[in-house]
Amino acid sequence: MAKFKRGGGEPPTGSVRASQVVTSFGPGAMVDMVDCSGLVGGLDFWGFGRQRISIEEPRLRDAIARRLAKAGRSLRKDQPFLAPPVGDDSDPTRAVGIRLLEFPRWFVCQNPHCRRLVRADGLDVKRDRRIHRCDTGSPTECVPVRFVGACPQGHLDDWPWIFFAHDEATGGTCEAPQLSLLEGASGDFSEIVVHCTCGAFRKLGEALRKEANPHCGGIRPWLGTEGVEPCQNNERLRLLVRTASNSYFSQVESALSIPSDETEALMSRVQQAWSVLQAATKETLPAFRQIPLVAEALHTYSDAEVLDAVRAEKSGVPLERDPLRTAEHKQFMTQPQERVGELPDEDDEFFARTVSPQGGLPLGLGRVVLAQKLREVRVEIGFTRIDFPSPDLQGEYDLALRTAPLGLNTDWLPATEIRGEGIFLELDPDRVREWESRKAVLERGRELLAGFDAQYSDVASDGRPMFPGLRFYLLHSLSHLLSNALSLECGYAASAIRERIYCSAGDDDYHMAGILLSTGTPGTEGTLGGLVDQGRYIGHHLSRALELGSLCSNDPVCASHSPEKDLAERYLEGAACHGCLFIAECSCERFNRYLDRALVVPVIGCDPALAFFGDA
Repeated sequence: MAKFKRGGGEPPTGSVRASQVVTSFGPGAMVDMVDCSGLVGGLDFWGFGRQRISIEEPRLRDAIARRLAKAGRSLRKDQPFLAPPVGDDSDPTRAVGIRLLEFPRWFVCQNPHCRRLVRADGLDVKRDRRIHRCDTGSPTECVPVRFVGACPQGHLDDWPWIFFAHDEATGGTCEAPQLSLLEGASGDFSEIVVHCTCGAFRKLGEALRKEANPHCGGIRPWLGTEGVEPCQNNERLRLLVRTASNSYFSQVESALSIPSDETEALMSRVQQAWSVLQAATKETLPAFRQIPLVAEALHTYSDAEVLDAVRAEKSGVPLERDPLRTAEHKQFMTQPQERVGELPDEDDEFFARTVSPQGGLPLGLGRVVLAQKLREVRVEIGFTRIDFPSPDLQGEYDLALRTAPLGLNTDWLPATEIRGEGIFLELDPDRVREWESRKAVLERGRELLAGFDAQYSDVASDGRPMFPGLRFYLLHSLSHLLSNALSLECGYAASAIRERIYCSAGDDDYHMAGILLSTGTPGTEGTLGGLVDQGRYIGHHLSRALELGSLCSNDPVCASHSPEKDLAERYLEGAACHGCLFIAECSCERFNRYLDRALVVPVIGCDPALAFFGDA
């Protein structure tokens, strides 16, 4: 468990699972402890003591380092990824743990006859609790106010209560402001009013209009006193409930540990003879090859390949290699056929075999691979607020777009590793190409693209994510249906099954149309095989999934939903809702967006030609 530091020799403020620190409660996230509300400190305020657990994954390190270099940042070569610090309750120390900053700094008195809004430095402290000495009674406990101010750049600040209460009345000022926060029975914004003793007041609902709010000051409290920066685009503060799901969207990238590719093998060989090769040039390399150490390491590589590797080693910018998911897809597609009695070695981090399911491959599937051992490394590279981040088809984020940093002076990133099992499915490539060329499918693609454009109509073109394409909608929707179907018999809840989509754009040279459904556990030896064994009966589970997708409890409303003409502003979904396709967000890569079951199976009121499995 990762511990949040309180200070001195006192017990820690609280703890969370290490894997949560890389997702929900990373640097810059707001978290509620038992007796306080805080902001998780940046990486500069993490203390490891003597325990620094390094997590190695060269492919992921190279992919992130290359993009960080373009953004003017660096990632160290040795120990680039570290597991969150693990504290010891029996021996608390300030040297180990994650610093937690008290936030927000405004509190509300819980005396119903008072309800005074007071800053933390204006309150007494008794047994770690903030106390307000009310004018109308005895001292009363205060709780942190549940509203803060934020902007899409990740900046975070206390809501400007004094300015907000007096904005229209006195230009945002008051000689002696004394505020109260009065709430109705429902807690709705329309019933919350900020009062001042000078007579000024405003309803909190007015803050929902961005134009009524002050400009963002570029405050980044999780980075310390030096974290202030100018806010790009001169954004205005937005009112945010500090416990809302849109207060923190972590940008997590991950990679499976797969056997080394040629690029990694070359770099390893160069490092073996680095004492000599660090001085290699085009003129001296032929002579260096006469040295036994160099000859043994480089006998299969050309001079040009070696010199490129030497330059990459010196610059710290890794050589180009296959993108993360392309490399993993190639591994799954080249796995040999399963043999009876073949088992993975104890030290294997990746073991997968192609299988022939009982009854043969269902129509529409091209390959089924059972992965009995998987190791996935997840790394947080940044985060956003208000708007959720959207990775590309390789699962990578553009670090130049709305990425709030995790630290100011660190060259490493927090990571966790997951060990488990999974089922990989590849759709029949010929059938995919035929499906993508259908007239009805192309028209549906135009409709989905129109909805996508409406969703991002107010976003500049350089900040707009890429439209994932119809193939992604198909794979993503099928993944959700299969997760629900598998969970009924595999022994794992649907929320424990995680998807990984392998999808290429239609014009890419390398074709990908695959799904990996996996389950795993951080910090253990893995799982028990309940999921992977169900891959042998994929025909049964696919039939169940298509049955689940053919009818929704919200039909015909769900089936007839159009992202292009949606009054509810659900622009990124076709026929999809909580009754059919939505799953736990911890299992979904795209926050339940980009879904349309009409592309998978025939549904009420839609052209049957849309369905990939229309005749399955």
